[in-house]
Amino acid sequence: MASFDYDGRVFVAADRASTDHGTTGDAGPLTGHYHQRGDLVWAEITGGAVRHGSLAGTCDAEGVVRFAYLEVLTDGTIVVGECVSRPERLPDGRIRLREQWRRHGPRRDSGVSVIEEAVPAPVVEEEIHQHV
Repeated sequence: MASFDYDGRVFVAADRASTDHGTTGDAGPLTGHYHQRGDLVWAEITGGAVRHGSLAGTCDAEGVVRFAYLEVLTDGTIVVGECVSRPERLPDGRIRLREQWRRHGPRRDSGVSVIEEAVPAPVVEEEIHQHV
């Protein structure tokens, strides 16, 4: 099993350059909901200029994820690409991924983005009492 487990984790853009791999949009931050089974990693992506996206790839023993992605943008454009995401552990235990990506096709581009595991929302005491 990899030293980093991505299953059930949610990642968000850590900087403006990571919001949507060079495109623009107002649908909130780029967010990925990750899953993992063994070395297989996949995610659903929304936010920024991404109306819907998905990725699928593999994770090595150091937690490096190599994947392909497909995104439908808010303007209807379809983009595909590939990415290598290298993890680091933040002081609070969350994961940060530095992503070296390359987009193919008519909107060909490449760059580096940073995403971080989302900070879990605090549980409000009132919510706890409502479920008891």
